[in-house]
Amino acid sequence: MRVVRELAMEQDLLNYAAKMQCQELHLTVDEATGLQAIIAIHDVTLGPALGGCRLLEYPSTLSAAVDAIRLARGMTYKAALMRLPLGGGKMVILKPAKIIDRVAFFKSVGKAVDLLNGRYITAVDSGTSVEDMDIVASATPHVTCTSKTEFSLADPSVMTGAGVVRGIQAAVRFRLGRDSLEGIHVAIQGLGHAGYALAKDLHALGARLTVFDVKFERMMICMKEFKADIVSHEDVLFSLKCDVFAPSALGAVLNDRTIPKLNTRIVAGCANNQLAEPRHGEALRQRGILYAPDIAVNAGGVIYVAAQLSHIRETEAAHKIDHIYDTLMEIFQRAEDEGRPTNEIADAIARERLRPYSFPDNCFGKRELFEGA
Repeated sequence: MRVVRELAMEQDLLNYAAKMQCQELHLTVDEATGLQAIIAIHDVTLGPALGGCRLLEYPSTLSAAVDAIRLARGMTYKAALMRLPLGGGKMVILKPAKIIDRVAFFKSVGKAVDLLNGRYITAVDSGTSVEDMDIVASATPHVTCTSKTEFSLADPSVMTGAGVVRGIQAAVRFRLGRDSLEGIHVAIQGLGHAGYALAKDLHALGARLTVFDVKFERMMICMKEFKADIVSHEDVLFSLKCDVFAPSALGAVLNDRTIPKLNTRIVAGCANNQLAEPRHGEALRQRGILYAPDIAVNAGGVIYVAAQLSHIRETEAAHKIDHIYDTLMEIFQRAEDEGRPTNEIADAIARERLRPYSFPDNCFGKRELFEGA
């Protein structure tokens, strides 16, 4: 009976991968280090698949695989939307109860990545760090976000936050008719690297902040540094009256339970896969909430990493991150003109751009893909 259930689960997973148009799934198990990982390569039409290495606890292998597929698809669409010469991938590691030897553990991660011969490039993500990527780099060259970068930042989270600020500015201009964030009330859910960077930038621009994180100490830091208000429970934040709700933790936060609670005009945040299902974009539109699709609004980190890989100057990466404002204004206007949810428009534009280009083998040399919208 157990074998039958496992086979049924496998078939369901393969069907889901096919539905999501995910090209490859790779499972890695290393008994010596305790590594159990899944690498999803969604699409390599435009270039090798870039995606972070996520180390989290999952209730099951199936849930981890589904997360990897969803995140990899988001990376494909994000890269296409931003005209980056990259495909989409993701590595998800099922966090063990205890990592006995972190160096050996992440060397094993690097070996798993290296077996894919450059079709997948890994990076930092939830649960991993620049130090971890340095260890990965000892086993494979197909890694970024290491301390050896020539850019000023090894961790791109700050640039993710900077891009989200530009997205919020676009949404505030489009929906509220304001060019300044002074006094704009933003509720931030999640204060990890990107969420903290977002809070810091918004505070500098005069926004009023209310924050929540599962780690109380993070909220206290933001209260002290940015004069942020804090709430005792996540559900309080969902129902809080604010101008902008910024989901900046894990995905699927916008769903049948949470959307009816929202008391905001705009949703724009750092998290990936914010919609539990695509139909939730329409649910937001029906409530009069302007949604900044995650594949556009949080693309700053991906742009920054792609620039490093492509040997593009850091100033050019910053310019392209700034252009997130214009990309979102285009999405917002087209959605309004066509009477469709913004996530559908963003996906449609990405699909329009997701077609083979005449790349040389080293597609990162195509500087023109970094120029323009």
